[in-house]
Amino acid sequence: MKKIYKFAFVLLSAVGLILGITSTSFSKVEGNKIILGAAVSLTGKYSTNGKNTKNGYNLAVERINEMGGVKVGGKTYEFDIIYYDDESKGDRAAALAERLIKQDGVKYMLGPYSSGMTKAIAPVTEENKIPMVEANGASRSLFTKGYKYLFAVLSAANQYLEVAIDLAVEKNGGKPVDIAMAFEQDAFSQDVRIGVVEAAERTGSKITIDDKLPKELNDMAATLAKVKATKPHVLVVSGHTKGAVTAVKQLAEMKVDVPMLAMTHCDAGKLSKTQGTNAQYALCAAQWHKSLSYKDKFFGTGLAFDADYTEKFGEAPPYQSAESAAALLVWKSAFERANSFDTEK
Repeated sequence: MKKIYKFAFVLLSAVGLILGITSTSFSKVEGNKIILGAAVSLTGKYSTNGKNTKNGYNLAVERINEMGGVKVGGKTYEFDIIYYDDESKGDRAAALAERLIKQDGVKYMLGPYSSGMTKAIAPVTEENKIPMVEANGASRSLFTKGYKYLFAVLSAANQYLEVAIDLAVEKNGGKPVDIAMAFEQDAFSQDVRIGVVEAAERTGSKITIDDKLPKELNDMAATLAKVKATKPHVLVVSGHTKGAVTAVKQLAEMKVDVPMLAMTHCDAGKLSKTQGTNAQYALCAAQWHKSLSYKDKFFGTGLAFDADYTEKFGEAPPYQSAESAAALLVWKSAFERANSFDTEK
């Protein structure tokens, strides 16, 4: 957990500049509550990780509040969050961001789940000069537009699966490999694709299949038929949670043998439990894992975070939940470093 927190902490100086040095009556602070706003995918195709995002936020709010809250101006405050369901739709996410800002008076935002939803909301928060700390929008394009009010606690999408290509080359005796890949057409997956293409060029490897996943992420038969015929060294898939499950299931159903399957938005441990031996040789990109030895004062070790999360929600945390929790740590430290609620100074 500390690894994420240390990375997030680098961003605090910039956030602190936004929050300023003095307090203002226009901030969304009610009594002893600091109100944050979040539009999160609780229904639709991103709902699984939307729920994981919300769980991470809620666990961090609970932990921060019970450990003394947020200290600003000699007073103690607690976090609270207003949630809306963006239904995994970009236009709705943008509309809900407007609602949070214009109707609910929110001055501090937490990000949604996915790069696509973050891309939809960022122009709204930027126009209204509302700082947003996001934990689940990794598309490189989010960070090349000059946004001044957007802050992130995760690495960019193009870095997610580069290492998988390096590993495939290593396992092939250092020789270039043949790569098959299939990507969703969202901003995140397209940035993952850029990283894979760059890794292929760097290692002298060849991309033999470069397919688009269907919109509903429910059928990869056409791509897998080509994989079966051409026998690449590695298959790369980025189609969020549904795409990962579809890939594992259909590889088994079609009896396609590929030495390595590298994917985003999956948990290797969970895949092994739900898909059994079908998930062998599947690699999942992750921003966090419970086995890492890093520590912080709020959650302790990764294993402790895993235990706390599992006790509260009845399932183990994916990395999306851990990085979402980190976003609240950023907000806490930003308020305390600025000693202010003013977003303009």
